[in-house]
Amino acid sequence: MDPLTIDSSTRTLIDGAPAVSALGWGMWRYHGDDVAAATARSMAALEAGITLFDTADIYGFDHEHGFGAAETLFGRVLSANPGLRDRIVLATKGGIRPPIPYHQRGTRLVECCEASLRRLNVDCIDLYQVHRPDLLAHPTEVAAALDTLRRQGKIKAAGVSNYTPAQVAALSAHMPFPLLSVQPQFSPLHIDPLFDGLFDQALERGLAVLTWSPLGGGGLLGAMPDDRTARVAAALDAIAGRQGASRAAVAYAWAMAHPARPIPLVGSQTPGRIKEATDAFKVQMTGAEWYAVLVAARGQPMP
Repeated sequence: MDPLTIDSSTRTLIDGAPAVSALGWGMWRYHGDDVAAATARSMAALEAGITLFDTADIYGFDHEHGFGAAETLFGRVLSANPGLRDRIVLATKGGIRPPIPYHQRGTRLVECCEASLRRLNVDCIDLYQVHRPDLLAHPTEVAAALDTLRRQGKIKAAGVSNYTPAQVAALSAHMPFPLLSVQPQFSPLHIDPLFDGLFDQALERGLAVLTWSPLGGGGLLGAMPDDRTARVAAALDAIAGRQGASRAAVAYAWAMAHPARPIPLVGSQTPGRIKEATDAFKVQMTGAEWYAVLVAARGQPMP
């Protein structure tokens, strides 16, 4: 047996910010007008030991409150709970504005960040991320905008989301300070970062890895939409049954077992589900079991 270690320890990534937890909270479903309920969800994440809160200016655009809704709601929560801001690592993203959809040329990214600061009602964002690459923006433009924001004290660190390794390298070549993080989609159903070089690049450059949709957008829960998902769920359940854990906890643990130390962003807005995610730290699996999940995802044996 070769048990894998799930490292649940926190790590200091940003000077002047709290230590970053091994799980983060993704706020793409965080919307509405009930500040008390939104506060309860936020506190449930914090009480579960989650310090990394990840949102974006676009979150909420497809709901009744529209573009900026998640940031605006969280800004109201922060105002109503003055001590909360200093206890979390606040991350947000910008650079998408439907229907363009991507615009990071000139001063646009600076304007996006300044609007996020107003909605969040804060003076500084700990981690500001470019949400998706603007293919028409030269990396020098993006780097200059991030540098301006950092020099003005509006952000402490910068990262990118949904970038390819080549795009990370191109932007990094023009950055006056190192990128802190990358944020790809990664789960037992979406395994591209294992093979497209992104996790290798993170290990090479010391980049933090935040991962979105760690449960496959909910595809790993409930009814199985296809044979591949059913295979992956069965492989996870084989571990879950032996561990007395939920399938979701095993899926989080599977992701965190990689040496790049991915930080899955828990997307649930239910306090009980948020707390349940930390059961991932108790899961023990062998390397053989980890690879069994990967083989199920690939649909073929490892070469």
